[in-house]
Amino acid sequence: MPTVGVKRDFLFKALGRTYTDEEFDELCFEFGLELDEITSEKEIISREQGDSKASGASDVILYKIDVPANRYDLLCLEGLVRGLQVFKNKLEPPRYRRVSPDSGGPQRLIITKETAAVRPHAVAAVLRNITFTQERYDSFIELQEKLHQNICRKRSLVAIGTHDLDTISGPFTYTAKAPGDICFRPLNQTKEYTATQLMSLYRTDSHLRHYLPIIEDKPVYPLIQDSNGTVLSMPPIINGDHSRIRLQTKNIFIECTATDLTKAKIVLDIIVTTFSEYCAQPFTVEQAQVVYPDGKTCIYPELAYRKEKLSAEFINKKVGISESTERIAQLLTRMCLLSQPTGVRDEIEVEIPPTRPDVIHACDIMEDAAIAYGFNNITRTTPPTYTVANQFPLNKLTELLRQDMAAAGFTEALNFALCSQEDIADKLGKKISQTRAIHISNPKTAEFQ
Repeated sequence: MPTVGVKRDFLFKALGRTYTDEEFDELCFEFGLELDEITSEKEIISREQGDSKASGASDVILYKIDVPANRYDLLCLEGLVRGLQVFKNKLEPPRYRRVSPDSGGPQRLIITKETAAVRPHAVAAVLRNITFTQERYDSFIELQEKLHQNICRKRSLVAIGTHDLDTISGPFTYTAKAPGDICFRPLNQTKEYTATQLMSLYRTDSHLRHYLPIIEDKPVYPLIQDSNGTVLSMPPIINGDHSRIRLQTKNIFIECTATDLTKAKIVLDIIVTTFSEYCAQPFTVEQAQVVYPDGKTCIYPELAYRKEKLSAEFINKKVGISESTERIAQLLTRMCLLSQPTGVRDEIEVEIPPTRPDVIHACDIMEDAAIAYGFNNITRTTPPTYTVANQFPLNKLTELLRQDMAAAGFTEALNFALCSQEDIADKLGKKISQTRAIHISNPKTAEFQ
């Protein structure tokens, strides 16, 4: 499960009230989340790198909240607050709209045939007249990183690029070139590099080196340029410094290149719906046009709403409750699934918004009804079927082998049985050099050495 870190005071301000730690923990449980840890930046650094490294770090209280892996809409403060406010009936589910530019045609992203050899798909959109604060800006960057690690599968499926539209000029071209033919100044660098030089430069970078294998063995590297030849990004590795997003940025051009078009559309929808709240016209997104090599054109973002129908009986039976059709429709609406009875027997019409790509089947809708009803409120009953438990034959054989291997003098090593040097030496009054423990050469934290 992804973990989202939010500043407690900023979260409470956005929610419009203050909670005790116990109250917020209970609220998270009711909404299907888990308050995993209450900490601070200073405490995290002290735990992972030692007290000396934590000097000067922030003492601001952070809530670490575990979010289901398929709830991409909750991966940042804005989505989390919006979901909780709708759940508490303090906010109506927003209606997201795709709009045309006030003047002229939409921004265009032209895909060339060369991209087919490396990353063939791309989508785009524009957030117009957005207003950032430092907290909003940080959250915008953090959401991209969370999506990269989650649905984007470490950028292998989708890579997100965000650019200051006022510093570049459309139409934009998504193409692919030989590494030696690509030259630009990457993000946070002071000079230009060729793509070949960048691959060498980032080979030791703790963050970017993980993405190099995605394209390094390809004959051509993907590239996005504006009409003047300015490089916006070399996905999935790095953006160009020229079009970088700043706190003062007002208009953002968002592009997602991908090997999976469906995932790219989901990622684009999540980003624009989450931060369109801060646009001059809240919850509106300016459309962009993508032109494919065969001349086909598509308009993005899709922001597609769809409707599903299911019966109240289905939900009551699967969850183990007995609620009216109207009551179940209210429960689903609290989960941002706008619902209403159709008037045909106990049928309910459920509208799935673009923020909920996790809703695929009627069972997903039923699960949301169960969450809104409250798991603790479901009456405990005895299962109608009676069975006798028995050990799987394979497990039985494994246990017998384990015992015989141990009797023969072998020692079983259990994965993740790691501890700190302090636990195995200092606390036992021994020197670490005198123990026979195996050491991890590059431990992530001081607790697992």
